[in-house]
Amino acid sequence: MKTAAIPSNSNRLVEKIGQVGRDLTMRCGNFVFDVVSELGDIVIFAGQIFLWIFTARPKKETLLPNFYAVGVLSLPVVALTGTFIGMVLANQSYTQFKNIGLESRLGAVINYSLVRELGPVLAATMLAGRVGSAMAAVLGTMRVTEQIDALISMGANPIHYLVVPRFLACVMLIPALTVMADFMGILGGYFYSVILLGIDHAQYIRNSRDFVGGFDFFAGVFKSIFFGGTIAVVSCYRGFHCQAGAEGVGRAATAAFVLSFVLILVLDLLLNILLDVVYLAIWPGGVKLF
Repeated sequence: MKTAAIPSNSNRLVEKIGQVGRDLTMRCGNFVFDVVSELGDIVIFAGQIFLWIFTARPKKETLLPNFYAVGVLSLPVVALTGTFIGMVLANQSYTQFKNIGLESRLGAVINYSLVRELGPVLAATMLAGRVGSAMAAVLGTMRVTEQIDALISMGANPIHYLVVPRFLACVMLIPALTVMADFMGILGGYFYSVILLGIDHAQYIRNSRDFVGGFDFFAGVFKSIFFGGTIAVVSCYRGFHCQAGAEGVGRAATAAFVLSFVLILVLDLLLNILLDVVYLAIWPGGVKLF
């Protein structure tokens, strides 16, 4: 009578490694599928928003409260953040520039960094944290308490009534918040550099004027429009697809901020590449012709 062969330790190890590989592949595949599926849903949701923007104009009664919440109430935190970022840039850059005798160029570095990058990104981050999370929480609560279903039953489209005003508020007011962040950051950097560090005022202003141009200011404001639209779409999408219960509302608010922040960084990279191409097309060789 023949007995079944007992698998060796090496065969068991190979089987275990194969099982781990299959599980890992399945998990990676499910993750990629979930990400692509969610991005597709967000794109469809954004398409519905744009459709309603051009189909029916939202009422003033829904626009003005959102404009106030997004724009006016965000000014203090954006201004405070911009001021201290400018001062921190001056503090961190002064020692390195002084070691090579270029401390008078500090204004150019601070202002260029603020206008081109830090101003729009910081304004968008503050907007995502203060406004985006609130949007997701409010809409998520309305979803959980079936208020959105009540709007549908009354014949009102929830995207037109709830999402479009918030989207327009973010897109139209984030450029103003970006300009405020730029202005306060430049003011903070000037105060720290000239008043506290003793850098010559005339050289600071001249270098700032020579190295920061109108295209840099335009690039920052241009990017902020895309950041604001992304924050509104992602936050409202998360609120509309909130899971049941108070925990679901909290998860929606957290996910709205995290996903908005990640997409802001991705968009910042892509838009920088695009703007650099445009810049080189207008000014060949990187030299300004006017």
